[in-house]
Amino acid sequence: MTEKIQEQKKYEEIEKIEIDLLLEAIYRLYGYDFRNYADSFIERRIANRVQKEKLTSISALQEKILRDSTVMRKLFSDFSINVTEMFRDPPFFKSFRENIIPIIREYTNIRIWHVGCSTGEEVYSMAILLQEEGLYEKAMIYATDINARILERAKKGTFSLAHMQQYTKNYMEAGGTRAFSEYYKAVGEQVVFDPLLQKNIVFAEHNLVTDSSFHEFDIIICRNVLIYFNKTLQDEVHKLLYESLSLSGFLGLGKREGIRFTTYGKCYEEFDTAEKIYRKIQ
Repeated sequence: MTEKIQEQKKYEEIEKIEIDLLLEAIYRLYGYDFRNYADSFIERRIANRVQKEKLTSISALQEKILRDSTVMRKLFSDFSINVTEMFRDPPFFKSFRENIIPIIREYTNIRIWHVGCSTGEEVYSMAILLQEEGLYEKAMIYATDINARILERAKKGTFSLAHMQQYTKNYMEAGGTRAFSEYYKAVGEQVVFDPLLQKNIVFAEHNLVTDSSFHEFDIIICRNVLIYFNKTLQDEVHKLLYESLSLSGFLGLGKREGIRFTTYGKCYEEFDTAEKIYRKIQ
């Protein structure tokens, strides 16, 4: 039994070394830094790619990636986080409508940063909410993601018709005031959202790991992104978010995320504890 345990530990150590070497190779050759992503997330995605490429080891995957950029593009896609939907977590958007809108209504301009926007569903959701509240004309939404291919999809504002029933339910639970179908038209198995919703949206490539702040924002939405990073990287991203947020600005995080145990925990007040909405106070 002891020999089996030792053998398992040795295998795990070898695999850890292989992963470290793979991530270092990706960083040095392609410039993408995944070295501080959460171990469990990285391990699952790498194991999945090894299986799909019909390889026998992580080292074999590294060799392919070093010599074949198409395999790197596939792994990059594996590492990209593309889980989203319209009005995802409706109570968050409802709280935004009821608690933040009354405050920002007096602002001359409203600058919002959607971090890790993926295919854009939550960005369009915010545009709809602001339009219904009469604030869209003075708002500018910056939607960023590390994945340029995903951003191109987001720019089209085209989504599957099959999702509309769930999205409509989310919209209503989030406090929607109109018929959700007014915002899009069906084209075959797809729906195309009103191009006017894109009027004040800027989609741009941005890497949270390597890129710096590019503006000062009144609101930053960074939901369900930090959970994929380890503690070191989480702290670095929190520094970036803090530096990018104006005083009295709002920060929205995901359900499993928070700032209490970060370096910047005392720089915010809990504006809506349940929905992980914070306000910068220093």
